[in-house]
Amino acid sequence: MNICVFLSAADLDDRYTRPARDFARLLGKGGHTLVWGGSDVGLMKVVADGVEEAGGRLLGVSVEFLAAKARPGVDQMVVAKDLAERKRLLLEKADAVVIMVGGTGTLDEATEILELKKHGHTDKPVVLLNTAGFYDGLKEQFRRMEDEGFLPRPLAELVFFAEEPVGALAYLEESLGVE
Repeated sequence: MNICVFLSAADLDDRYTRPARDFARLLGKGGHTLVWGGSDVGLMKVVADGVEEAGGRLLGVSVEFLAAKARPGVDQMVVAKDLAERKRLLLEKADAVVIMVGGTGTLDEATEILELKKHGHTDKPVVLLNTAGFYDGLKEQFRRMEDEGFLPRPLAELVFFAEEPVGALAYLEESLGVE
């Protein structure tokens, strides 16, 4: 599978890096390809390192103004002209999406894929990896949106909430019939 991971490029502490590294190793061991923002810094580097060390492939999609931070020596690197093109290419090249901890950029990417799913423009499985309860508030907000009629489809059809890396990958593999 080509698994797109939306995540932070910030340097974060172990409560976030350890689960990210665990997920990356599972992804690599499973023979999957990481599709990510292409940066070689922070949490993005942690995940790319873990996938590569475990034998997975790396497909980066950087953007012109961040190209200097792009990871060298990957299997494939594409440089988009702007963030909108980057998001489009990331989603186009992915079979599934995992949303890890991140800031406003990650949140923007996450809401875009969920909006596409909501309107039936994609059926790719999406997992929100709720590391250390990072997305508890967002999960509550999504449930409120569902309860109060803001979502035309059940929340469970849009996103799967995983608390641990192994549950995230298991859901994706089951969703796509990968053994």
